[in-house]
Amino acid sequence: MLFGHLLTGTAQIFSDVRTFWSPESVKRVTEKELSGVAKNGILHLINSGSTTLDGTGQQSINGKPVLKPFWEITPEEVGKCLDVTKWRPANLEYFRGGGFSSNFLTKGGMPVTMSRINIIKGLGPVLQIAEGETVNLPKEVHRVLDERTDPTWPTTWFVPRLTGKGPFKDVYSVMNNWGANHGAVSYGHIGADLITLASILRIPVCMHNVPEEKIFRPSAWNGFGMDPEGADFRACANFGPLYGV
Repeated sequence: MLFGHLLTGTAQIFSDVRTFWSPESVKRVTEKELSGVAKNGILHLINSGSTTLDGTGQQSINGKPVLKPFWEITPEEVGKCLDVTKWRPANLEYFRGGGFSSNFLTKGGMPVTMSRINIIKGLGPVLQIAEGETVNLPKEVHRVLDERTDPTWPTTWFVPRLTGKGPFKDVYSVMNNWGANHGAVSYGHIGADLITLASILRIPVCMHNVPEEKIFRPSAWNGFGMDPEGADFRACANFGPLYGV
């Protein structure tokens, strides 16, 4: 979340990477077919009780939903974010002290980047990146799928951009290769910036779908082999962390 915020100046959507819904599963439980960007399946990003209200998608530029840096958000947009947010009584199985949960549905059509740093014993931090976009579902389809988890929590429907190979051969594989059940979602496709930042900090990137022509790492990385991801791991191990003990 910190990396995404520092690179963009915008709030970050924090979510569980909770459920993969295949086209077949959606058809079985809703009798509706996924279409458009969602035709190959969707990921349900949902968090237990809270996510930045900027994630509603109620801010806009040229009529399109965005997340803006806080200094560009207008009072009218603040009001819109609040207007579409409901405050549900908290699920007592999760929150025994009670309280309220923010509940909203993120607008579709926004380019976003989901990322996560995993700490692996014997290796250290590694970064995962998945660029894609938020999607709109028909109201009834959203209701049925949302009630399978917790309808009091804020939801973002996300589709990663597929490459046809590796972790991005299909939507399920993205979730299956994700290091744990959380991700930070930033507005815009910032994967290339994250990769460059990670190389500066000597954090290898183990998974991404950023086009090769957009990637920049220090030229010294070229001396560690012709496979970019493997070379990244070797270079980061060789040069050591920029900060640390």
